[in-house]
Amino acid sequence: MRISRITWDLDDDPEGNVQHIAEHGFTVEEVEEVLCAAEEVIASQFSGRPITFGETSTGRYIAVVFEVIDEDPLAVYPVTAYETEP
Repeated sequence: MRISRITWDLDDDPEGNVQHIAEHGFTVEEVEEVLCAAEEVIASQFSGRPITFGETSTGRYIAVVFEVIDEDPLAVYPVTAYETEP
């Protein structure tokens, strides 16, 4: 998967994806690492949204749920992230 753009809300938006991901203990950089390295995307069993998994440079294995906001070029909006087992 080759992502051209990852869309983030403002850092101080309490309802935005940056704050939501921070509440789960992750940084924007960690989420972007996983999204940019994604080789496989499946549908989340919970939400039906696309989800991918990967290891961050900090050594954590995380799942990133996102929405596709544009197909060509590919642009995504991260919704949430959580730590999981490889």
